[in-house]
Amino acid sequence: MEDKQLAEHLRQYHLGEANAATSKELETAFSIGGKGLRDAVNRLRRDGVPIASSSSGYFYAAADHEVRATIAHMTHRISGISAATRGLKKSLARFDTAQLRIRDPGGDGP
Repeated sequence: MEDKQLAEHLRQYHLGEANAATSKELETAFSIGGKGLRDAVNRLRRDGVPIASSSSGYFYAAADHEVRATIAHMTHRISGISAATRGLKKSLARFDTAQLRIRDPGGDGP
């Protein structure tokens, strides 16, 4: 499947949120897996194609508010991932401390 085919399919048959297609529907229609579909959508968005999404699925945006809602949702996800990354970085201190104790020649480590 070419990305252009997906974009054209969404524009023709899934214009606007009311006509959204689920990931499974698109995966079946194009004989691709979920990751392949997400990658194609990502490439199209990077190229400026207004592929929007909601809890209903993917669709070709019919209005700017649909693109803005998708941007807001993606921004919220980025914030959540960023917070999780910060938390994981904090957790590294526990491992760094343990490594220092193991490597400390004067310590009780092995």
